[in-house]
Amino acid sequence: METRRIGSLQVSVIGLGGNNFGPRLDADATKRVVDAALDVGINFFDTADIYGTGQSEEYLGRALGQRSSGIVLATKFGMKMDEERKGAKPAYLRQALEDSLRRLGTDHVDLYQLHRPDPEVPIADTLGALDELVKAGKVREIGCSQFSAEQIREAEAAVKPGAARFVSVQNEYSLFQREPEREVLAECERQGLAFIPFFPLASGLLTGKYRKGQPLPEGSRLSSGNRYARLLSEVNFDKVEKLIAFAGSRGHTLLELAFSWLLRRPVVVSVIAGATSAEQVRKNAEAGGWRLTEDELAEIDRIVPA
Repeated sequence: METRRIGSLQVSVIGLGGNNFGPRLDADATKRVVDAALDVGINFFDTADIYGTGQSEEYLGRALGQRSSGIVLATKFGMKMDEERKGAKPAYLRQALEDSLRRLGTDHVDLYQLHRPDPEVPIADTLGALDELVKAGKVREIGCSQFSAEQIREAEAAVKPGAARFVSVQNEYSLFQREPEREVLAECERQGLAFIPFFPLASGLLTGKYRKGQPLPEGSRLSSGNRYARLLSEVNFDKVEKLIAFAGSRGHTLLELAFSWLLRRPVVVSVIAGATSAEQVRKNAEAGGWRLTEDELAEIDRIVPA
């Protein structure tokens, strides 16, 4: 599989997200998914302490076992675990990392990411503590998530000479969520940061299993609450049908279109997608190989304008 760089890390252009480990998959099912990912050349595994309130890290750590060679392991901190465990204060993030290392069964994390900005803590304080962890060998690279372009610039300005800086930004980005194109992607390019899209399949809307005029699949994410209701509009369903037709006319699937469209941008280094089965992992791994032309990109823009 093709690889791209996140700082000093070489990662597969398709990554495996761990948000299903714990909430939807037990330890055995997690191992089957992780094994399938390794079999198809995925080496980038991205999770967070908040996923399953620690279960995702625990199950992922068990599944990987001692297989550390060539694997790039990423996790995140900062979301509210409970009233005491939250935010980006230096003392807490040091403890959060120790907790993550214990659950993951490792002595270091390759990419440690601030899950979202903490308005109560100066970013310089957080970066200083993260730099200490890098110098201690417990973290190889650091990144951020859900940062605006302004916050990315603020973080860069707060880095002391010779200290660790963010090397990646992980924000939501898909054919149905193109907000990063306004400023964030350009800022990443300017600073040489890797961009990692999350929710690349728009919570499943870009998988092809949600079709106009058909009932929502039972137990699916988009049928599970108001959080995703905004995606279930007639306008979006019409766009999905047009995208399916566009991809099909060129011998490709909607899934392949969703992944390949993201990877067409050089600043995008790896498309992180969750999976609940080995078959889903295999399909994801095969989905990034369509080299879209400029004419094809222009036609996609007409179907789903930025």
